[in-house]
Amino acid sequence: MTNRVLKTKHMTELSEYRKKLLKEPKLRHLFFELTMNCNEHCKHCGSSCGDGNAPDIISTEEYYRILDQIKEDFGTKGFMLCITGGEPLLRRDFFEIMGYAYKLGFNWGMTTNGTLIDKETAHKLYEAGMKTVSISIDGLEATHNEFRRTKDGYRRAMTGLQNLIDEGGFKHIQVTTVVTHESINELDELFGIFDKIDIDSWRVINLEPIGRAKQYPELLLTPDDYRRLFAFIKDKRDAGYPLCYGCSHFLGTNLEAELRDWYFICNAGLYTASIMANGDIAACLDIERRPELIYGNIRKDRFKDVWENGFTHYRDPKFRSCEMCDKCDDRAFCNGDSFHTWNFDEHRPELCMKEILKF
Repeated sequence: MTNRVLKTKHMTELSEYRKKLLKEPKLRHLFFELTMNCNEHCKHCGSSCGDGNAPDIISTEEYYRILDQIKEDFGTKGFMLCITGGEPLLRRDFFEIMGYAYKLGFNWGMTTNGTLIDKETAHKLYEAGMKTVSISIDGLEATHNEFRRTKDGYRRAMTGLQNLIDEGGFKHIQVTTVVTHESINELDELFGIFDKIDIDSWRVINLEPIGRAKQYPELLLTPDDYRRLFAFIKDKRDAGYPLCYGCSHFLGTNLEAELRDWYFICNAGLYTASIMANGDIAACLDIERRPELIYGNIRKDRFKDVWENGFTHYRDPKFRSCEMCDKCDDRAFCNGDSFHTWNFDEHRPELCMKEILKF
């Protein structure tokens, strides 16, 4: 059986499995957006975080109640709490909330810009039971600082990364890099840096046309940039380096399972849900924040009830039916691609790799 035939078989099986997930979703990742406040002002931020909190932010005591409910309804095994923001470490009660989650038995990991992780904080994260962490490094020093609009951000992020490595005891330490048209020339130099650091993986993703990034269309990758990016990832993976592309986007039969360890499936509402900083319940936090995509609020709704009865946009196979997708030979494998790049006003994918790469 050729590699292409085997991949088609696997993707067909996944397509059939996805049909079951539409009826019986399985919670694997529950995101807590602890804050919309951030000490950086990144050009690519999907939720446009920055100075100041969202109104009516969930309190410490409310998080305790939420965690108690989730443990009662789902247990603490088989899924992970994914902690994000904004910059989650800006919450003064961060360690109270996550220490309580750890005490209850939850597995949790965090996405952070790393700038606030001194040696003491790294140790407190270990004591609070953090299992995984992803730190954002979006280019060499000048590029990173300009992209994140933060003076000295690169040095502080790299110091935070090293403090976590020195602390030890974490299950997985990852670096995530968002690649732009301006930074793609820095991939080889970044590889030289990360190859000398004791990280567990490097996750490389493209700038997405969402959130604040819509203000900077000149930073989006060109088709040639995408080809160069994917060739870089494949080359390093073939050499055994723990590098992967993100979960976003169907890449076609030739590249599927080559740039990451799995085949594409959008997890939103099927494996993934989120509780926003103000308590709103939604799917992936990168998806456009529209009223119709909010399925309740944790202050008045029990998450279990919302998970079982909500998320209709993600579980109705007819929702993302458009002329371009319906005519596509890969429709069963792609299913309209990622929800976070779906154009809800024009009802079409904002980004389609088949159109970009011409496969």
